[in-house]
Amino acid sequence: MYNRLIEPQLEQQFFKSKVVILTGARQTGKTTLVKKILAESAYRDSVRFFNCDNPTDRDALNNQDLEFLKGLIGNAKLVFIDEGQKVETIGQTLKLLVDYYQDQKQILVTGSSSFKTSEALTGRKFVFHLFPLSLEEIYSDKNMLTVLKELPTHLVYGNYPEVAGLAAFADKKRRLEELAASYLYRDILEFQKIKSPTLLTNLLRALAWQIGSEVSYTELSSLLGIDKNTIERYVDILEKNYIVFRLSPYATNKRKEISKLRKIYFFDVGIRNALINNFNPLEQRNDIGVLWENFILVERMKFRAYHEITANDYFWRTYGGAEIDLVEEREGQLFGYEFKWQDKKRRAAPSIHWRKYRNSTYEVIDPQKMPGFVW
Repeated sequence: MYNRLIEPQLEQQFFKSKVVILTGARQTGKTTLVKKILAESAYRDSVRFFNCDNPTDRDALNNQDLEFLKGLIGNAKLVFIDEGQKVETIGQTLKLLVDYYQDQKQILVTGSSSFKTSEALTGRKFVFHLFPLSLEEIYSDKNMLTVLKELPTHLVYGNYPEVAGLAAFADKKRRLEELAASYLYRDILEFQKIKSPTLLTNLLRALAWQIGSEVSYTELSSLLGIDKNTIERYVDILEKNYIVFRLSPYATNKRKEISKLRKIYFFDVGIRNALINNFNPLEQRNDIGVLWENFILVERMKFRAYHEITANDYFWRTYGGAEIDLVEEREGQLFGYEFKWQDKKRRAAPSIHWRKYRNSTYEVIDPQKMPGFVW
């Protein structure tokens, strides 16, 4: 079992009259982590567990009044609701419980898609996101030589806990194929009313080929033979289920920013490679540049989330072709990062257009620059 960096953050928010919500894609280790926390808690003998993959548990929490819920929970001090997004009225159910019990009980909820709780739980929740394993979690000793030696494996097979724990490449490949074929999207197909699973798969494959590039919904619409609005809705659903995420262009005029193209990346490059059926080693690939870009971008997101560094994320590009892969807007400054698998030129200077921004910095991130950036 890997030690997850987010664990102390979760425990620090217990018994503060708030629901603790842990989100993330299926198979990232949410249930395992919460069960570990509960097993080590002083209240480990006073836990009520609901598995909302089970229709009986799901129905027990759905559209119930407070008196019924009180009887359901009984004297438990810790209440764990797994896959809570499957309860149609989860927001109202949690509101009733947290308003009644305040800090007398701690409610923990996991979910593999976004919750419909915004209004009901305003001011009543702490929300955390669990990614696939980070390099910092896998290599807790931060041995740079080991990380660099094994980095190519992570770029091909990704960092899902079960995949990372397998030794043989064939076993890693088989598990990723199972995940990419259906398991990660099971909730989407069951609960999001997707009419065409084939279209969803074709869209994911098209997105997998376009990581690192600006994505046009109009072009995707033409390629897949379906209207632009449906494409946009499907991408939104994939993002809410933590399969992909969008990166917007940086613009000083925020109104212009809304109309520009986005880049779309995968939360795990192993899933991306499974979608295009390419598990070739790096020396046999022609997509190493975009693989590294996707991989290190997500590793940076993990690092910031687990170390509570808040920033707005963008990419930057001029009409002339000057580009920066990641722009972090934080503390009144712009931090520009360009991702290079091999930075042969060792470029230290950005485009002249980037230098026009006040309070901006620029850095090229290659594998040698990972210390301080992702751990």
